[in-house]
Amino acid sequence: MLTVNELKDLIKALDDSNIDELKFEQEGSKLVLKKQRELQVVEQAPVAVQQTQAPVAQSAPTQATSTPQSSQGEEAPAPATNANLHTITSPMVGTFYSAPSPDSDPYVQIGDQVQANSVVCIVEAMKLMNEIEAEVSGKVVEILAENGELVEYGQPLFVVEPA
Repeated sequence: MLTVNELKDLIKALDDSNIDELKFEQEGSKLVLKKQRELQVVEQAPVAVQQTQAPVAQSAPTQATSTPQSSQGEEAPAPATNANLHTITSPMVGTFYSAPSPDSDPYVQIGDQVQANSVVCIVEAMKLMNEIEAEVSGKVVEILAENGELVEYGQPLFVVEPA
């Protein structure tokens, strides 16, 4: 049986390699590790950079200056609403679950208010269900992962507008 550190080393080795799938069998135990590369994350990264640039120039008083931004047309809503956003990221590689069980309602939906200690999802890693908390109090404005999707360490899962 593999130790936790050996499993972590295998996961890191897979992550650092160009191999997409690793099958390991030892003493009747089987382990299958697969990579899933998401194009959505790559497409969303430039948007996050653009959103980050606007608040830098405006600093903290973004709510007071949201009116001048609205004159810029279709780009105005993104910088105005994203100035104070907090992104909840996955603390580990695993499977994202939006609800505690398949027949349950999701922990959160867009528009829901959350507290810093509110559970927003589960990330399953090595058969352990890890509850992920909101980290901040506020309103959920975007859900970036889909139920049952493989998520990577540091991958954005939710966007919350702090209260």
